[in-house]
Amino acid sequence: MKAVRLTLHAQGYLGTRGFTLEEVEEVIRTTEWEFNERGRFEGRKDFVYGQIWNGQMYEFKQVRPIFVEEADEIVVITVYTYYF
Repeated sequence: MKAVRLTLHAQGYLGTRGFTLEEVEEVIRTTEWEFNERGRFEGRKDFVYGQIWNGQMYEFKQVRPIFVEEADEIVVITVYTYYF
């Protein structure tokens, strides 16, 4: 199993977008990857959230990492998080 590494760009969004490295790894390891128009992969998964984010209560959040697969690791470029 390849290691998952966040770029500095992706790491910078850990707090502001509200995802965790564990969630990103779970998305990559348990969902079907889609090839996007920029030649990168992405996956998405809904997680039960049940918490307040930015002053509003949300039942779920979706984590969507954008990444590339290299020979010895998976490099996460950025991560989008949606709350609903």
